[in-house]
Amino acid sequence: MTPSDINGEALKRTPLADAHVALGAKMTPFAGYDMPVQYPAGILKEHLWTRAHAGVFDVSHMGPAFLELADRSGDPEADHRAVAALIEPLVCGDIRGLKPGQLRYTLLLNQGGGMVDDLMVGRPAEPKRQGGLYIVVNAATKEGDFAAIGATAGLHARLERADDGALVAVQGPEAEAVVDVLAPGAADLGFMSFAVLDFEGERLVVSRSGYTGEDGFEILAPARLAERVWTRLMADPRTAPVGLGARDSLRLEAGLPLYGHDADETTSPAEAGLAFAVSKRRLKARDFPGAARIAAELGGDLARVRVGLRVLEGAPAREGAAILAASGETLGAVTSGGFAPSLSAPIAMGYVPPAFATAGTPLAVQVRGRSQRAEVVDLPFVPHRYVRKPKPA
Repeated sequence: MTPSDINGEALKRTPLADAHVALGAKMTPFAGYDMPVQYPAGILKEHLWTRAHAGVFDVSHMGPAFLELADRSGDPEADHRAVAALIEPLVCGDIRGLKPGQLRYTLLLNQGGGMVDDLMVGRPAEPKRQGGLYIVVNAATKEGDFAAIGATAGLHARLERADDGALVAVQGPEAEAVVDVLAPGAADLGFMSFAVLDFEGERLVVSRSGYTGEDGFEILAPARLAERVWTRLMADPRTAPVGLGARDSLRLEAGLPLYGHDADETTSPAEAGLAFAVSKRRLKARDFPGAARIAAELGGDLARVRVGLRVLEGAPAREGAAILAASGETLGAVTSGGFAPSLSAPIAMGYVPPAFATAGTPLAVQVRGRSQRAEVVDLPFVPHRYVRKPKPA
């Protein structure tokens, strides 16, 4: 019988679904896909292995795609400017200013300045591929994202979806060594860059990126290569398979928001602590959706902000738990929470008024009707360990 979600609809399967089942994974519905939430080792061990070695994640439910100009002029810079101009009306990032081989985290916004999604946009390194962009959007929002991008591109460009293949993340301090054996040249990449690399005579798109706070890579492979890539990675003693459960606890420790939980279409980049994703050039020009609201909020007109919380007593505060002032007044709600294996402590993120957002501010969270002491702490909870390469002189 084909697994289904809560609505009774048949779940999609990634090209690696059989490999997960063979490894004893516990599968669960997620964003319309049948995905591994954990393997026999369990979430705690998978989390700590990733922090110490290299965890391997199937993230093929995500939305990788390529936006390609319909007609190229042959001038690489002009072609890049042309394709950037097609997507910039939807996002707040500086896509025009991308260097060859560079990735950028940006935000798809609605007219009110709310976040429709967060995504990656990259400019290919090769001169012959200028006029194209590599895009990766979130799984739950990808149909709407692709429709919006396709509509704004019109006849000027075509959107080529690649979400029928495999997207595999390798994260952790040993990720570089692991991936450089698989696809030589990966070690030369710096954080937020990507390249097309050789794999057994085939080609893979490899980016140095991820969502765990660790150094790591994401590997896009066509479906016909998926199991070969996975098998090679699993054969390396430095790796272990990791499911969605540990992926969530890793990104929470890294203080990274999860779209649909820590941000939605009502949340602005300023509220979410993502002001770095708003381009200074674009902000000055006010040429992206919701620019007026976002400019005002960045100027200090802000009602709420995302904060990190260390829960000092009791059980972890989960999504929806009330955040309270010392006086007992409700200030906001937890948007992500759980136990942090690296800290052996419960942590959470949520929204409070700016006056309560300073590190060290005593607050409380309400769990099962009981008020538990908490304290605002700086994000991330666990330091990021991204690897940045020195810029050429």
